Amino acid sequence: MAPPSDSASVLITGAAGGIGRATALRLARQGWHCVLVDADAAALERLQAAWPAAAPLPLALVADLTDRARIAALGPRLPPLDALINNAGMSAGGADVLAGADQGADQGAAQRLLALNLAAPAHMVRVCTPHLRAGARIVNVASGAGLRAIPWRGLYSASKAGLIAQTQALARARPDWSVSALSPGFVRTELVQGLIASQRLNLAQVLSRIPLARMAEPEDMAEALAFLVSPGARPCAGQLLVVDGGSSIYGGSQPLPASRQPALPLDTPLALQCTAIADPQWQAALAHWPMAEPSAAAYPAVLDGRALNAPTGAVLAAVLDAARAFRAAHTHQASLTLLLPSASSDALPWEQAGDAAAARMAVATLAAEWGAAGLRINALAPAADCAAADCLPLLDYLVGARAQFLTGQVLHPAAGLAPALP
Repeated sequence: MAPPSDSASVLITGAAGGIGRATALRLARQGWHCVLVDADAAALERLQAAWPAAAPLPLALVADLTDRARIAALGPRLPPLDALINNAGMSAGGADVLAGADQGADQGAAQRLLALNLAAPAHMVRVCTPHLRAGARIVNVASGAGLRAIPWRGLYSASKAGLIAQTQALARARPDWSVSALSPGFVRTELVQGLIASQRLNLAQVLSRIPLARMAEPEDMAEALAFLVSPGARPCAGQLLVVDGGSSIYGGSQPLPASRQPALPLDTPLALQCTAIADPQWQAALAHWPMAEPSAAAYPAVLDGRALNAPTGAVLAAVLDAARAFRAAHTHQASLTLLLPSASSDALPWEQAGDAAAARMAVATLAAEWGAAGLRINALAPAADCAAADCLPLLDYLVGARAQFLTGQVLHPAAGLAPALP
């Protein structure tokens, strides 16, 4: 990933712990000027003590983002910004949805959750707007809980579903920015590790629903956020990037097998093989891709284009052919990325309208079946107006070890506003 310009700056909320801390350190090492916002002053001091020696010094601001007045007070202290990451959030483990819905004692906790998870990101955008440079990137950290109901966590799922919808609305309202959302799955933050240690969270049960059969580390999410705040993330505007090990696409009733592969270092070099790329635009875009020779130290990745130009109604067959070829050549720790056509099923004869949907579900199902071996499968279906060259930064992130917790997804890079979020 190309380093930012000398003056590139980012504001990160919830910066002092978990995903926020890992992201701040990741961006600092890359040369970003970081504005760190958190309610925990002591944790911010610990983060500053761990700051990379060669990185620009951060600006640390203590603020309780459940208080709209405290958010507004940040405005005069902000420098020009190239990116905003709304990461701060809270859960309500053990509470039911109606806890705090009346005038009871828990009402304050429920209102604080909504204030931090749903209202604060919008307030942060408003406060930062005068400071955002042209082409700014805004990323809201949502959750898999916003895609499916998770009971006994209060209004957490509702707040994250609202944040996903808010992201899409902001992307429509401000097409001059690149607005996107990240949906993490289970991440081994300090909070989650404490729940495991106290046996309030059954680790084996959690892992049995994750195709990649491990929990993400905060650094996995930091890599995703580092991509989403980069200028190359423009084709992801309006989209939700789901980095959850495949848990959101798994619908089986049986526990998945345990992982047979450890996580790889995120900086593992990439050995990319391009197969069946017949499209001239993609051939030209990939002509200068830095290809490494396969080796024991490299992460094998395949980019397969046979489905891109498949005959009408034959996309599923092409996906299955690509999957068979990939599986015959790789037994563990590798990725397959498919290029899919962007045509809508609305333009097809009704008899063939299910082919593309079947292909997408096949990608998800293969991800679930392959995950324990560390094998990943994803697909790109660019919009018709999205140039292949504009997809290369996304592809650079997607195919390699930096995205090794991302599987089973069909992404839709677009030149303008991307398709609606789920």
